[in-house]
Amino acid sequence: MDNKLKVGILGGTGMVGQRFIALLENHPWYEVTTIAASPRSAGKTYEEAVGGRWKLDTAMPEAVKNIVVKDVNDIAAVTAEVDFVFSAVDMTKDEIRAIEEAYAKAECPVVSNNSAHRWTPDVPMMIPELNPEHAEVIQYQKKRLGTTRGFIAVKPNCSIQSYTPALYALNEFGPKVVVATTYQAISGAGKTFKDWPEMVDNIIPFIGGEEEKSEQEPLRIWGHIDEEKGVIVKATAPLITTQCIRVPVSNGHTAAVFVSFDKKPTKEEILERWAAFKGVPQELNLPSAPKQFIKYFEEDNRPQAKLDRDYENGMGVCLGRLREDTVYDYKFVGLSHNTVRGAAGGAVLCAELLTAQGYISKK
Repeated sequence: MDNKLKVGILGGTGMVGQRFIALLENHPWYEVTTIAASPRSAGKTYEEAVGGRWKLDTAMPEAVKNIVVKDVNDIAAVTAEVDFVFSAVDMTKDEIRAIEEAYAKAECPVVSNNSAHRWTPDVPMMIPELNPEHAEVIQYQKKRLGTTRGFIAVKPNCSIQSYTPALYALNEFGPKVVVATTYQAISGAGKTFKDWPEMVDNIIPFIGGEEEKSEQEPLRIWGHIDEEKGVIVKATAPLITTQCIRVPVSNGHTAAVFVSFDKKPTKEEILERWAAFKGVPQELNLPSAPKQFIKYFEEDNRPQAKLDRDYENGMGVCLGRLREDTVYDYKFVGLSHNTVRGAAGGAVLCAELLTAQGYISKK
């Protein structure tokens, strides 16, 4: 245990915080030593603070049950005990920006699941297989913050994980127009069927702010670092338009995607690129990295959320139904686990990458 990095979870009582805790149980590099939440939870053991609100199918890890929850606003107390923190706090965006920056200025690296800093120009927003080089912007962020080891890094929106990797793997063909409709699980709203019975036998054709994120965040993933200004500049292509729909599924976001290319590939070329696609996490064999990042199903009725969301422990992307289209070049279906790859698991993989790159280390 002594050689593991000590980790704090900010917002550890919520659904994503719970997922962080479950994923970090027995992690080879990290040990959860500190959990912070709202003042109403502070002073209670984690088991008492969560009470009957444990939302995962797996049991609460024994190692965290007796950790006394700290007040997330007591930054000095939290940072004194950890090497870095994961952030899953439930606050307004302005409050999240402020508290994550305060932790960073206290020389504590922050890897966030929240959206508040996704468009802060010198904060990297990473899907580690796609844009690991964006971590290089951290040096400019540290200068702005006046820190030596403190910084913020974020992972992108959960829904874009189901289709952005598939498109990124086809970069050489120049994806130029993308139409995507996402069918998003209720856990993306932090809910289960028990506490959201209105979703049973129902679809809601609106998720606030989700379409803007789904259209714009992939462009930041595709972007580049302007070294002169020390910021990430988003890409101008592809042009992406989306609709985001809440569906009665517990976990797993599905996307129906149409795409046109500058240079239309053959179906065989697409399948070859998907099968071969890997990134730095696979090359470094990071603990949470899927061995095979993208899996394609030949069956017409796959991927399915219930059957396939846990592919590669929920860290892989499943694709299917690739075929030529009458309006666009191709269409396909994607699936990713929204609270694993799309949330806590994606942030853990980001932290592993940043640890391997030397940005996160023991104090």
